[in-house]
Amino acid sequence: MNWYALVKRYFDAGLYTGEQLQVFVTTKKITDKQAKEITKATAV
Repeated sequence: MNWYALVKRYFDAGLYTGEQLQVFVTTKKITDKQAKEITKATAV
């Protein structure tokens, strides 16, 4: 399973917050770098 793609899609849809992404980092489903990439992609 591609966790990065799944988490990014859900984040982009507004289903996850930046804080909730840290749960995936803690459980090693995505890296801290990937979490930062996801949140930067939506920053204006």
